[in-house]
Amino acid sequence: MTLPFWPEDTSDGPGQAAGSGQAAGSGPVGPGPRPSLPVTRPEPRRLSLVRLAGEIARSLSAIGRVAVEGEVYRPQTSHAGRIYFILRDRAAQLPVACPARNARRCRAVNGERVLVVGTLVWGNDRGQLVLEAEEVTPVGEGAVATMIAETRAKLAATGLLERPRRPIPRLPRLIGVVCGTDAAVRKDIESVVAARFPGYPLAVQETTVSGPGAALSIMDALARLSARPELDVVVLARGGGDATALLPWSDEDLCRAVAAYAVPVVSAIGHESDRPLCDEVADLRCGTPSIAAHAVVPDRRALDAELAGLRDVAARNLRGRSDLGQERLRRAEVSGAIAASLERSASKLRHAGDRLSWTHPALVARSCRRRMGACDWQRPMVSLLESGSRRLGAISRHARSLSPQQVIERGFAVVRRWDGTVVRSPDQVGEGEMLELTVARGVIGARVEASPVLRPVGAPGPVGAPGAASTRRARRARERSKG
Repeated sequence: MTLPFWPEDTSDGPGQAAGSGQAAGSGPVGPGPRPSLPVTRPEPRRLSLVRLAGEIARSLSAIGRVAVEGEVYRPQTSHAGRIYFILRDRAAQLPVACPARNARRCRAVNGERVLVVGTLVWGNDRGQLVLEAEEVTPVGEGAVATMIAETRAKLAATGLLERPRRPIPRLPRLIGVVCGTDAAVRKDIESVVAARFPGYPLAVQETTVSGPGAALSIMDALARLSARPELDVVVLARGGGDATALLPWSDEDLCRAVAAYAVPVVSAIGHESDRPLCDEVADLRCGTPSIAAHAVVPDRRALDAELAGLRDVAARNLRGRSDLGQERLRRAEVSGAIAASLERSASKLRHAGDRLSWTHPALVARSCRRRMGACDWQRPMVSLLESGSRRLGAISRHARSLSPQQVIERGFAVVRRWDGTVVRSPDQVGEGEMLELTVARGVIGARVEASPVLRPVGAPGPVGAPGAASTRRARRARERSKG
């Protein structure tokens, strides 16, 4: 259904107006209907497009946050995570945009009836009115149950439902309570505190616990309580209600905030039959707020009785130990105790002396000396010396046998020229050349009398050449003359 921007003009045309005026001027006016007068419209304001868009945006901001119920049509999700759909009913429709930061709290299923909470925004780029959603929640028990099941599956996939639960402190320094603005739940908790421990430290944060934006309000209340350094436990309390009223307590972000809270959280939402997802992630689940108060508020009378019993036990133990000490003191004999103490000291001293004698180096030295005497360490050394001497003698004899001096001792001579060159062949010398003969006992000078003759080794010498016998006779004659 569309409405026209301008009302239809029901006034008569110019001809009718002129005819009427002429009829009026020609005769008296009858009892019929009076002629319509021309409508005077105000002059339009001249505005730029930017200014007109600004005035539209200011007009929309005056409307504030709204909660609109309708049917989801053509939902889409952009690459940046924004969700777009059209919210419509039988007579109207409105585009809805959900930012990526609120995507977890926006469930958009085509054809599902939902409640959209948000603000109206004018888009200058497209010249379009858009409802920017803060949260989109389903309407109807079937849709609510489906949404809770999907959220439960997400929490289970991250392990939050099976995480280890933290123990509730027995004597918390400060108990935080998050509840609604109604006085029933708070009154129940305060009555339990007054009955169990009057004046116990309690910090109550009242906030919105149902309806649009309740999940964000509850998380803000938890954040305010976490600023208290003495806070040790928090109770989430709410009265009973239907599935739609308790839906904020199954919000995914709220459940994750409860699981990651710095102190243990006790969930007391609704009645025993109500089980929102906060009950499944909290550290302790209680059926009602009163039961939760009994779980976290200590009983002063029970504490006094327990302290009295502990004092009695301590007094009895102290008296027993005192009596035992006095009895032992009466039985003790001073002189006998001193003698026994001296005897124990002397025994300890003897034991220390024995240990010192066992560890003295002289015992170790004597043992080593006995072991050295038993092993006869000198015998291997003598054998080694004899074996070395025999080897050294053999090597010396072999070296002497290879020495040229031994060859000369057997009667041979080394012939050298005056420049020191060793003569190995007759063609190295000439007739009349002076030679030097090295024998075993000295050096003899000689001169070549005849030209050298080459002959094979071992061949007989020339006729008339002095033989070996004449050489030996000449040597003996020289020895006799020296003698």
